[in-house]
Amino acid sequence: MKWSNVRLILSREIRDQLRDRRTLFMIVVLPLLLYPLLAMCVVQVSQFRKEHATKVFVIGAHPRLLEEPALFENNRFAARLFSSPEGVALLELKFAPETPPPGKTLADMADQARQQVAKSGGPYDAAVYFPSDFAEQLERFRQGVAARTSGRDVVGEADGATKKKRAFKELPPVPRPDIIFTSANEKSQMAGSRVLDVLQRWGEEVGRANLSALGLSPSAAKPIEVAASDLAEESGRSGSVFWAKLLPLILLLWALTGAFYPAVDLCAGEKERGTLETLLSSPAQRSEIVVGKLVTIMIFSMITAILNMGTMSLTGGLLMSHMPIQGAPSLMSFVWLFVALVPMSALFSALCLALASLARSTKEGQYYLMPLVMICMPLALVPLAPGVELTLGNSLIPVTNVVLLLRTLLEGDYATALRFALPVIGMTLLCCLLAIRWAVEQFNKESVLFRESERLDVGLWLQHLFHDRRPTPTVAMAVLCGLAILVFKFFLSLTTTFPESFGDLVKIALVTQVVVVAPALVMTFALTSHPLQTLSLGRGSWRNALVAVFAAIALAVAIHPVAIVFETAASKLYPTPEGAEALARLFGKAPNFLSLLLLIAVVPPICEELAFRGFILSGLRHTGRKWRAIVVAAVFFGMTHAFLQQQLAAVLIGVVIGYLAVQSGNLLPCIAYHMVHNGLMLSLSAITPKTLREWPFLNWMVERSEGGFAYHWVVVVAGGMAAALILTWFSLLTYQKTDEERLQDAIRRGIKADDEPLASSAM
Repeated sequence: MKWSNVRLILSREIRDQLRDRRTLFMIVVLPLLLYPLLAMCVVQVSQFRKEHATKVFVIGAHPRLLEEPALFENNRFAARLFSSPEGVALLELKFAPETPPPGKTLADMADQARQQVAKSGGPYDAAVYFPSDFAEQLERFRQGVAARTSGRDVVGEADGATKKKRAFKELPPVPRPDIIFTSANEKSQMAGSRVLDVLQRWGEEVGRANLSALGLSPSAAKPIEVAASDLAEESGRSGSVFWAKLLPLILLLWALTGAFYPAVDLCAGEKERGTLETLLSSPAQRSEIVVGKLVTIMIFSMITAILNMGTMSLTGGLLMSHMPIQGAPSLMSFVWLFVALVPMSALFSALCLALASLARSTKEGQYYLMPLVMICMPLALVPLAPGVELTLGNSLIPVTNVVLLLRTLLEGDYATALRFALPVIGMTLLCCLLAIRWAVEQFNKESVLFRESERLDVGLWLQHLFHDRRPTPTVAMAVLCGLAILVFKFFLSLTTTFPESFGDLVKIALVTQVVVVAPALVMTFALTSHPLQTLSLGRGSWRNALVAVFAAIALAVAIHPVAIVFETAASKLYPTPEGAEALARLFGKAPNFLSLLLLIAVVPPICEELAFRGFILSGLRHTGRKWRAIVVAAVFFGMTHAFLQQQLAAVLIGVVIGYLAVQSGNLLPCIAYHMVHNGLMLSLSAITPKTLREWPFLNWMVERSEGGFAYHWVVVVAGGMAAALILTWFSLLTYQKTDEERLQDAIRRGIKADDEPLASSAM
């Protein structure tokens, strides 16, 4: 790579972007104007913000409620029951007649008030109903408290010792006024909340009055006073939590947005202007072109993020100084944000550059922003959830790890940030390298750079889909099948409840496997011309397939201890959900081990291998990248599992099984491996101390662990070495390549495509 060429391309792209008025407006002018204008709008709107009075209908206001401590004063709630003097005027009371109309009771009036409150635009926003005997209930309760304290009967000593004893142990029921409101109306909900606050304060006063009547200090009902000291105010870090959650999110969003629009202009825009061909015909290599464009996009992404974040922090800090959340972010916060901005801008710039290269026009390129945002937004919002902290497991999640690290640094917890900084940096750099490699690969494909605009005719497309079927599915069919399986399984999980018995577990497991295999089989027979070739069944000689089956069984036995270690490590990184333990208890309710073996180690391997290593892997191999097809199929396979620990282990096992499928060219070794692996999982979970006594040789293989039994480290090491030897044997097998894979090999070797016979090219 010649850096002089990269420098020339970089200067060219920067000049083009600086000449674009739309880019300059989005990057420079908009951040400087947006946040001050938003702050002005907030200030102006706050001037019009006014709390409106609500109307409350009071039913059963007994004169007793006017005595000390009085609930009402001057036809309103007592002013002392409000936190501020303005609160008295916010509740306009309308009292019902003390004597109900003829033929009606207070309860009837309460029912009528319910109808009026529930009615939209009714005369009252809320109502308060005091039962007709509310004052008597209040007095009886007070006497009951006095009797319980002194040991006397409420009715009198002449009523007998039995009744006296019952009165001492039991109190009369607590009086309960009823607040009537509807949460379907915001004003009614507000009125109900205000009345509730007033009645609660009045109830506390009644309680203190009862204590005073008994000769007790009112402070006896509240013997402890809690003092709170906010150290953030003393240290000058008030509001750091607010900024620590907000600034990293803003940083990532603007870094993504700032990278996307220049990337679209540098790729799709150049296609429209017709200047991309001139650049590609220059002496610069494709990798040099990509690096030059990538650095240009990074520069504009960082400038956009810095200007937006700086203007927002300055404006927000000044605005927040007049609000309960006080304090502006510290200068050190911006240092950490700038350090994290470099790798995140590189990651987003590479992703945007690769996506923009797919677009035929600027308009089409803008459509690709939404899927990218939909993927990045949940990862950026996860740290905002309560209880999510920076741990080793979370530090391995892309985008989330950077937000968590920034939040920890902005909160001042440098010890925790230092512990997990290395895995966060390593994972972020790995994602950057993969994204850059993807962008370079996109620029090496002429079919991507020079895609022509086309209109979709649904009728012709369906006719081509069914009448011009290929022996194996296309990449789009494979991806569609994987997505369909995930969507169907998601809706199945929403419509089913957690099994309460082993019978329920059997039904759910069988339905789940039908959901997995059905889309693959339907698409196989409807959209391909050779179902056996699509499902990798019947390829090659049966003798070679049988040898591969025995080798796959040996590999499953050898690699199983390593898989257990990996799954144990995953369970330590991420907490095990409660459903996993409950599910394990249901396995123990199986009538016999054979039924459990059929349910877990026979049916799922057949169904899942037909779907993932059959239809999906056959289609993904048309990308021309064997390992990419294996990994993507393994990711689809892992996402169908319920728990995160299972998903991580399933992806690892899926990669191994996919490699067996490619190298052997047959699905039978994959099914055999999957069956043995699941069977060993069940066997290990079924080991008990009694099993060790009956089979003493197992003591040489397993040992006690926190969750049951695990393999000895000697077995793990020996199994790993044996697995490496078996995988080496598989790597020596000559596998049948697809046309696209042979073409990619020819390109990598620098040989013309005509030197190697190709049946048909996807290019």
